[in-house]
Amino acid sequence: MTTRRAWLISSYSVSIGALLLASGCSNSSGEGSEGSQSTSSTSTNAGDETVYRIGLIAKSNSNPPFQAAKTGAMDAAERLSDELDGVTVEVLWQTPPQEDAQVQAQYVEQLVASGVHGIAISCTDANLLTSALKAAVDKGVVVVTFDSDAPESGRMAYYGVDDKEAGKEVMRQLADQMGGSGKVAILTGNPAASNLQKRVEGVMEQAGEYEGITDATVYSFMPETATEAAAKMQQVQSANPDITGWALVGGWPLYTDNALDGIYENAKVVSMDPLPLPLEYVKKGQVQVLVGQPYYGWGEKSVEMIIDKLEYNRSPESELIFADFDIVTDENVDEYGENWKTWLGED
Repeated sequence: MTTRRAWLISSYSVSIGALLLASGCSNSSGEGSEGSQSTSSTSTNAGDETVYRIGLIAKSNSNPPFQAAKTGAMDAAERLSDELDGVTVEVLWQTPPQEDAQVQAQYVEQLVASGVHGIAISCTDANLLTSALKAAVDKGVVVVTFDSDAPESGRMAYYGVDDKEAGKEVMRQLADQMGGSGKVAILTGNPAASNLQKRVEGVMEQAGEYEGITDATVYSFMPETATEAAAKMQQVQSANPDITGWALVGGWPLYTDNALDGIYENAKVVSMDPLPLPLEYVKKGQVQVLVGQPYYGWGEKSVEMIIDKLEYNRSPESELIFADFDIVTDENVDEYGENWKTWLGED
């Protein structure tokens, strides 16, 4: 078998003109160069090689979960390029520096124009992205969403956690830590994010299962920065010193130091997202439980599903592919932390 490798093209070093050129250069100059068209219903042929090009659009470039997804996508592309005879899988990383649905929509349009065959995307705002994704699907692009869905976009499948169940799991873990009684505060961020809405719904529904859990109240903040999140928690706890439990549907305040001073002494804290900095809060005993998502798998499984469709015309058994949760406590925090060395390329 000929030697092949997966390629990564960064949105920060390659202009859209270069992407278009790359698409054209991937084709043989002979007959049947269907891959040079802007539609992506067929693979690009380079000599005897079949080249599949997949755009990967996460929410923000610097966020560790999406860096893990990038690693997962690249590893999957490299592995599939080795496993599939005569096939090369390319991954094009097109992700804005900060969350911006309009920029994501522009990237979708640019990737389609460059002739990609598939797009995997975590949607900052489904309402703003649905039309761009529909247009991509109409042109033959295989679209998969991860982390945050756009269910009306015509995408082939979504991969990630069931967000309502994630919220329920956060509340189950918190209720266990609180002994089934106390006053709960729920922290959430962007009200337009459908995944956060569902998690909050799950927390509230699960909280209703405990007679001793009272006054579960939702507190939101914007913009979604660690500083704003920590300030919101401090403000709410100061105004409501009887709060004895915090359910965080995202780990925002835990991405900075000393966020829980004056809180952890009085309340139990359970949060989504066992990222490197939040893990330190578990080690210090300030956060009791972290509920994890398949960060690496977001990229890995998305690429696998797209290639399965392109190469074999196989669709997933369901449009919604739900992953299991990782539960991180003081008992397994060190073991789980080793994953990030690989996911962030520190090994």
